[in-house]
Amino acid sequence: MRHRAQARTDTPQGWRDYVVPQRWDAFTADDHAVWDLLFARQVDLLGSRVVRPFLDGIDLLRLSHPGVPDLDELNAILEPRTGWQTVAVTGLVPDDIFFAMLSERVFPVGNFIRTVEQLDYLEEPDCFHDLFGHIPMLADHDYAGMIEHVGRLGGAAIAAGHGERVARIYWHSVEFGLAREGGDLKILGAGLASSFGEAHFSLESDRVERLPFSVRRAVRTAYRNDVFQPLYLVSETVEATVEEILRTDAEELLTI
Repeated sequence: MRHRAQARTDTPQGWRDYVVPQRWDAFTADDHAVWDLLFARQVDLLGSRVVRPFLDGIDLLRLSHPGVPDLDELNAILEPRTGWQTVAVTGLVPDDIFFAMLSERVFPVGNFIRTVEQLDYLEEPDCFHDLFGHIPMLADHDYAGMIEHVGRLGGAAIAAGHGERVARIYWHSVEFGLAREGGDLKILGAGLASSFGEAHFSLESDRVERLPFSVRRAVRTAYRNDVFQPLYLVSETVEATVEEILRTDAEELLTI
């Protein structure tokens, strides 16, 4: 996956070993200003080009409040709604740890934010990518359940030596998926929702392929993590993709 290191074979005691304090008070005025700039710019860019549950999540979780979100305040809204919580991490976590977190409805959030010189691209996922890109969809009950299921699939696939299969499902739906909504092509994935350049590119470029999403196609489709995508998978609807992924069990995944 784009934002996670490779799986380890010497997994530590558990994902809690990777959790650190967010240290919200350590964010500077410049940090908060970068968040506000990124948020305003991305909301304006996306407009109605992103799926409705994403926009609903922005409102439900009060992410438009100025400044970098305080994870404790965010969790006080998110956890009672869908059982998910956010935790701070210092950066990349291994795939096995990442999927273990998802399987327990825990989403890791980088405890840092990019600088003003890095607005358009950051190699490591910062708190803007994690919070703006991923967390709004976790306020949707069905989507939240799907992400937990992906975590369980990931743990099983990694244990069987085929973690790349779930990484591809995650990439082509949760990170860089597109979806149709009311007949219009819209952004679904967090990597697109939080990207200034690729959000436009994914919807408008005539230099890319857009193929219908299926779990089988996602598992069999490699991806690039260093350039804009040459191919995007398009869900017929968000609900259809959620249902298909939820129907996929670990045994089936390993035979695709």
